[in-house]
Amino acid sequence: MKYKELHRILKKGGCIQLPKQTAGHPTWYSPTTGMEFTTSNHGTKEVARGTLNSIRKMSGLDF
Repeated sequence: MKYKELHRILKKGGCIQLPKQTAGHPTWYSPTTGMEFTTSNHGTKEVARGTLNSIRKMSGLDF
């Protein structure tokens, strides 16, 4: 899965991209879990499996 696709899924799932960034990475908020997490700005690059699993858990989405 590419980062662009991940960001689209997060938005569709109800996660909110916050206006702040952490070390140049977008910060997201999940109303489902109440957690903030970061992703990367790498657009067309593939998301590493471990990173994807971590984002999946923090977002509370099943994708």
